[in-house]
Amino acid sequence: MNQPADTCPRSVAATAPPQPHSAAPSVATLSTPLTLFFAAAVGLIVVNLTAAQPLTGPVSRALDLPPELAGLIAMLPQLGYAAGLLLLVPLCDLLENRRLIVRTLACCAAFLALSSLARSGWMFLASVFMAGATSSVIQMLVPMAASMAPESRRGRAVGNVMSGLMLGILLSRPLASVIAGTFGWRAFYGIEAFADVLLAVVLYLQLPNHTPHAIARYPELLRSLWTLLRTEPVLQRRATLAALSLGAFSAFWTTIALRLAQPPFSLGMHGIAGFALAGATGAIVTPLAGHLGDRGAGRATQIVAHLVMIAAVLVLGIAGAGWGGLSPAAHPVAALALLVVGAAALDAGVIADQTLGRRAINLINPAARGRLNALFVGIFFVGGAIGAALSGVAWARAGWSGVCVVALGFAVAVFLFGFVDRAAQAGRR
Repeated sequence: MNQPADTCPRSVAATAPPQPHSAAPSVATLSTPLTLFFAAAVGLIVVNLTAAQPLTGPVSRALDLPPELAGLIAMLPQLGYAAGLLLLVPLCDLLENRRLIVRTLACCAAFLALSSLARSGWMFLASVFMAGATSSVIQMLVPMAASMAPESRRGRAVGNVMSGLMLGILLSRPLASVIAGTFGWRAFYGIEAFADVLLAVVLYLQLPNHTPHAIARYPELLRSLWTLLRTEPVLQRRATLAALSLGAFSAFWTTIALRLAQPPFSLGMHGIAGFALAGATGAIVTPLAGHLGDRGAGRATQIVAHLVMIAAVLVLGIAGAGWGGLSPAAHPVAALALLVVGAAALDAGVIADQTLGRRAINLINPAARGRLNALFVGIFFVGGAIGAALSGVAWARAGWSGVCVVALGFAVAVFLFGFVDRAAQAGRR
């Protein structure tokens, strides 16, 4: 089974034209079962990055982490992922891809296993950072799936695979809550490690071989990332928007489990899992946002998404912190219902913005699509990591009201920077 030559972007120059494809037909075509396999694979791996959010409380208590450092539990996997995108993903231009993917995922499993066994807070934080870095194998799999699809269906194929990624992000929180509530948080990391080992074996058996024709050394590939970031204004603007929106998203989801465990809600891990699952309903906007972008309604959709984010955070402040005079203690059922509505609305706004951003990124430069996506994803995960860290500090010092202030700051920044992005779009016309 031979892999097409463009599994990962081979061009180093930011503006290099796409390499011509070989005239020989490729045996490794992306069938529907293979598409589902790739979607399931990236969905499983991305759980490593976001599942820590509802586990912040149990992990910090078990490892005696100070409240100010609790946000690092959710921050470091995302920050590690960003580092992996910049430092590990370019290796697919230099090393045989299947072996690189399998070994990177095996390392991820080892770090997750170490996380499950850690008795020191610092050992746990270091291991989840490295697990996040090696989870960047996702962005080695996505270009491989794209290269196996016919040109006429490549965009749809990438969208289908990325839907698995988004589904994994949204389901990771209820999954982690259920496992941790039943078996403990250490069992969750152990199960994740075992799942990644099994996936590595399946990938070894299913993925085609591909040895890239290296035309540059590793330092040159890293420098090309800086060239793209410096010369592509669409990447700069859309990645900034995505980072700010994920900052609001992470600020909320990193600490909501801590708020739900308090009176008047007093939910256990299974109740928190149900809440997270209800909040995930915001994902239904993903195909709608992409469709509206294709129909030329991207600017209006972007404005609505940003306004929805601001409204969602205000609702979360009202329901959880009593903003506007509502007493959660006097009306616990209504407050919990409003928290669910706010969570779903926040998810919807963030996902819509990210869908429009990814669409814009993939229209920039086909020759550098892989590296552009790596930069885009890496930058917005940095925003998520910052949001997670700030929410931990805000929770320790000002409770849920402080968390909502942090999330609102990110949401307002998204709305304001959206004007810059739309003005730049209008100037290009």
